[in-house]
Amino acid sequence: MNLHEYQSKARFAEYGIPVPMGKVAHTSEDAYCVAQQAGCAVVVKAQVLVGGRGKAGGIRLANLPEEAREHACEILGMRIKGDRVRSVLIDPAASISQEIYLGITNDRAEAKPVLMASAEGGVEIEEINRLRPDAIVREYVDPVAGLFDFQAVKLASGMDLPRKHWRAFGKIVAALVRCFEESDAELAEINPLVITEDESLLALDGKMVIDDNALPRQPQLAALHDSSELSEAEGLAREAGISYVRLEGQIGCMVNGAGLAMTTMDMTLLYGKSSGIGPANFLDIGGGARADTVATALRIILSDENVKVVLCNIFGGITRGDEVARGILTACEEVKLGVPMIIRLQGTNAEEGSAIINDAGLSGIYAAGTLTEAARMAVDAAGKAP
Repeated sequence: MNLHEYQSKARFAEYGIPVPMGKVAHTSEDAYCVAQQAGCAVVVKAQVLVGGRGKAGGIRLANLPEEAREHACEILGMRIKGDRVRSVLIDPAASISQEIYLGITNDRAEAKPVLMASAEGGVEIEEINRLRPDAIVREYVDPVAGLFDFQAVKLASGMDLPRKHWRAFGKIVAALVRCFEESDAELAEINPLVITEDESLLALDGKMVIDDNALPRQPQLAALHDSSELSEAEGLAREAGISYVRLEGQIGCMVNGAGLAMTTMDMTLLYGKSSGIGPANFLDIGGGARADTVATALRIILSDENVKVVLCNIFGGITRGDEVARGILTACEEVKLGVPMIIRLQGTNAEEGSAIINDAGLSGIYAAGTLTEAARMAVDAAGKAP
């Protein structure tokens, strides 16, 4: 779950990280009132869960409340990478001497959180890594022992931070690590962390991504979820407990198990790459394949107008293949397909399940014996689609 900038910075403030005392506005008049109360120049910042706001014109400086109102009127309602701006953050403008990047995420290869810092802040960390990977200083945090003081010093020294700022920087690093760990976050990022002209450190921007699996034990953070940022399909998937990510291909994939879903996507890419055909989504229906779950999954997949064929790849463990087949057929009665559907069953009672599908004689529904066969059939059907 992604948090908005204002939500992330409010969380940072709880841990003692210095942030601007800004306020959120949902209308241009609200923006005017907030700017008037601030009594100084302000920055009007679009609140969306995507990057690139500055380049899209979603961040603007206002010297007067009237300018803040004008900027808010132009920003509210605009779309940034497809996301509609529904609110703006009005922050007091800061006099910036230097911009720094500071973030922490999980390094799965090392099985540890990794701190990253760079003296080249204000741009996305991916850009820094692409253009100047040597400009990023990294320190791993021991999951048991935690962060040591010398590690913050190594970060500061590694990016040539003036020594007079080391103590303040060390406190921010330690606070960010605590915030990251106690929030069950996948990412906590300050970009930029600035040194102001009065020689203080300030977190001008913030980003946090919370592990969805941890939300039941993070009710305070779960309550911050902004459902308006989700598409209709994503909202349906979240309600049904289905993991769904929309992509740009033509083959709608319905699979049980994240690993199997990734493999299924890879196979469609393997056989469809030469003709520009690939997966339209990642979709994991979980361990079961009840008729209502399958029906919801089909609705989600078919809501994408780019889908030309549905590939259903189910591995039956505890769930029996014949039960899965009946669930799929029941779901197909509830949801009008309109496109071909390739079904591959493997595992317990897989042969019985395939027989049930073939015996049903439904037009446009075909059983495949292997994933290779299913992927090739799906690519072929997508290629023939109008």
